[in-house]
Amino acid sequence: MSLLARPRRAAVFAAVVLAGCAVMGPPTAAADDPACAQGGRVLRYVVTFDRPTAESAARAEITRDCGAMTVYYPQIAVAVATSGDPGFADRIGLDRAFSAQAERLAAAHASGAETVKPQPARAQLPRTDPAKVSSADRSGEQWDMQAINLPGPRRAQHGARDVVVGVLDSGIDPDHPDLARALDPADSAGCLTGAPDTADAAWAPTTSVHGTHVAGIIAAADDGHGITGVAPGVRVASVKVIDDRGHADPEAAVCGLMWAAARQMRLTNSSFFVNPWTLSCIRGDDRGVVHEVLARAVEYATAAGTLNVAAATNEAVGLTPSARSGSGSAGTGCEALPAGLRDVVAVSAVGPDRVKAGYSSYGLGVIDVTAPGGETGQCVLSTVPGGYAPLCGTSMAAPHVTGVLALLASAHPGYRPRQLRRTLESEAMPMPCPASYDLTGDGIQDAYCTGYEGYNGFYGHGLVDALAAVTPAVARPDPGR
Repeated sequence: MSLLARPRRAAVFAAVVLAGCAVMGPPTAAADDPACAQGGRVLRYVVTFDRPTAESAARAEITRDCGAMTVYYPQIAVAVATSGDPGFADRIGLDRAFSAQAERLAAAHASGAETVKPQPARAQLPRTDPAKVSSADRSGEQWDMQAINLPGPRRAQHGARDVVVGVLDSGIDPDHPDLARALDPADSAGCLTGAPDTADAAWAPTTSVHGTHVAGIIAAADDGHGITGVAPGVRVASVKVIDDRGHADPEAAVCGLMWAAARQMRLTNSSFFVNPWTLSCIRGDDRGVVHEVLARAVEYATAAGTLNVAAATNEAVGLTPSARSGSGSAGTGCEALPAGLRDVVAVSAVGPDRVKAGYSSYGLGVIDVTAPGGETGQCVLSTVPGGYAPLCGTSMAAPHVTGVLALLASAHPGYRPRQLRRTLESEAMPMPCPASYDLTGDGIQDAYCTGYEGYNGFYGHGLVDALAAVTPAVARPDPGR
């Protein structure tokens, strides 16, 4: 199947400035330098510079070291570059340059996987025919909305259309009837190369339903058909940072955060972790570059007025809080990026029983709140290209929180990220650590929760409460009773 056939807008080309980033043309300078290796595989890198470094100085250094600059974000002094010279990162410095592509190639070489026939690409998604999408009301299956204290369809709590949420994900289906009015094409962009591309094909989903599912949890229409999102009425921008292989590379995440800040989006949802490695807690000397570029981007976006919500990952590991930019990475612990960063609202997942889902990662000082992510057999129903489907994960928990924040932003247009976050946390339903967390019944605890009822490693400040957050003066009913 081909990509969604929608009119293609002009792509971003050389020597133009878009969204506060300098976008360069095709690689040229280093290719003819006899000191540079010729004919190697061209790989993409993120490169850090001291702040402030001018774009001209950054480009000159990258060119001198046998690379070509694709885009430069002067606000955070981070560049995206390409090079076919395997010595490029060494010349720049391994403490300043990192390539997720090179990391995956090295891992494949170490395992001998390069001798195995490559796996075929994922199947292309069919284009949605709105006429074939069932119009049945499926709100009765949305246990997750009841869990966060939202009534059924035709509810009173709607979001404002001037609130735009950037869904940093695998793309949003523009033809789904529950999302057609919510989707904001003007603020959508593809970020897979590290530079924003506003062409429709760059941000549309190609092989994954994930982004469409996340978008539906946030903003599916309240029209009595299909499902209803947490904040119907707000708009969602498709910011594509996850590629067709499921990779979320650091340059794509940086691009997505910087794009959202430049477009003055109130919120972003990151239901992914930056994954050059198999697990978020595998560390090495060059991991500090990934931490630094993500920390700079998140801090800049937050200061610009964009609050980021992120999933805690599905690895069932105890996470370590991440340091701010310029402070180095978290050391030897399990660091999930961007969820572990201080300015990010990190979300764990619970099932219908309001207990931490077995897959959900956790960690005192990392998890801010929790939300429904589902468990096997009782996942979260939402939109997918062609209709509706249930999925489980912290990926589903995070957009519930983003939706509640979107309702808050709609009710309080003047709130900055800190005010939104504090209100969310103060109105969450406190949840104590479970007396026992033996999910398998073998007498061994499957994870250890530390903290107290008002703030702990499993649930942070508690389960988000949409009704209490938007109308705090109203006594909150307990959806668990």
